[in-house]
Amino acid sequence: MTCQIPQLIAGETPGTYRLTSDVTDAQLLHLAKLIAHKRLRKGNKLGSPEEVYRCLQTLLLDYPYEVFGTLLLDTQHRLIAFDELFRGTIDSASVYPREVIKHAIEHNAAAVILVHNHPSGDPEPSDADRRITQRLKDALGLVDIRVLDHVVVGYEGYTSFAERGGCKATFTLNSLYSPASRLP
Repeated sequence: MTCQIPQLIAGETPGTYRLTSDVTDAQLLHLAKLIAHKRLRKGNKLGSPEEVYRCLQTLLLDYPYEVFGTLLLDTQHRLIAFDELFRGTIDSASVYPREVIKHAIEHNAAAVILVHNHPSGDPEPSDADRRITQRLKDALGLVDIRVLDHVVVGYEGYTSFAERGGCKATFTLNSLYSPASRLP
């Protein structure tokens, strides 16, 4: 049996939609994921940590385990790709800097935004989250790839390392997602 997906039509205000027919929960969730993937299309710009959260919450919050991924960006901080790189358990995921570097180089990325979910719903970063952020920042820096942020997604919201100063950046948050910014 095939699941028919209702057609979306543009709403009266930008970023809103209307459906052409009634929908089930499953259809609505499927549509939300399609919209999330559309927001993550190559060439799009993500202007803030909150925008990163809005794009990724639908994709990452369904998982009962941790998923670690990267938003790969070009020199103008336009999106090249979003990829889920590692999957773990309910409270951790093994992240290998070598694989992150390899993936970023294969896509010719100039910068990355690290992202992962917390299945518990609490987006508060753990000590392990802080350590891997620093390790990745150091490792990627060796090949001139900037780590702009690490966004932790949970049901209760998100935490941005850049907003908290956890990336130890020497720039203001407003310049974080602009090409002129660079982590020390």
